[in-house]
Amino acid sequence: MTPENVMDLAHSTLLVTSMIAAPLLLVALITGLVIGMLQAATQINESTLSFIPKLLFLVLTLFAAGPWILRVLVDFTHDLYANIPNVVG
Repeated sequence: MTPENVMDLAHSTLLVTSMIAAPLLLVALITGLVIGMLQAATQINESTLSFIPKLLFLVLTLFAAGPWILRVLVDFTHDLYANIPNVVG
């Protein structure tokens, strides 16, 4: 295995991981910021008030982005299997 193959594989893996995690992390961040601002404005410090909307939005995002995430993972896995001869040889 050459260093170039290792770097290409590592780069692809990090790129796919970032692509998969980005939608969920961005929705959690935006939801947390909005709920935090509402809690600060109303001075309500209830922990479930931030947890339930975040969970709801994450589930909705997973339903919306799930097929795309699955397609990215399937394509990446297909590329990994197709490149086994290049990596080993």
